[in-house]
Amino acid sequence: MRVVIGSDSDGMRLKEVIKEDLINKGFTVVDKSETASEDFVESTLAIANDLNENEGSLGVAIDGYGVGSFITAVKVKGMVAAEVSDERSAYMTREHNNSRMITLGSKIVGDELALNIVREFLQANYDGGRHQIRVDMLNKMA
Repeated sequence: MRVVIGSDSDGMRLKEVIKEDLINKGFTVVDKSETASEDFVESTLAIANDLNENEGSLGVAIDGYGVGSFITAVKVKGMVAAEVSDERSAYMTREHNNSRMITLGSKIVGDELALNIVREFLQANYDGGRHQIRVDMLNKMA
């Protein structure tokens, strides 16, 4: 699976922890901020645009609190994203909302929790079915 990641300066250390873990697990990782982006808007837009060009890829954006990246991501046409700080929400946003990106706050979650969140997000599969109505509504909004 192809995973696109990026961060601003606040999220850089956690991004590197996640990136190393994903590579060690055999994921294809595309890092949109090899050096820290000056602003979360820049790094998040790079991830969202890549995801829109590469169907089947999933993304993780990291900033200080996760909220700025979330606000940025959902302004991109076709992007369903969620700011998460627990494993269950990460899994469910993928399964029920077909989220293609999650955002994390490096000042909110520690390394182990972040790795668990990313794992749950990536292992979940979109259920479709009754959830598709909601996903269609979300996609029409942005």
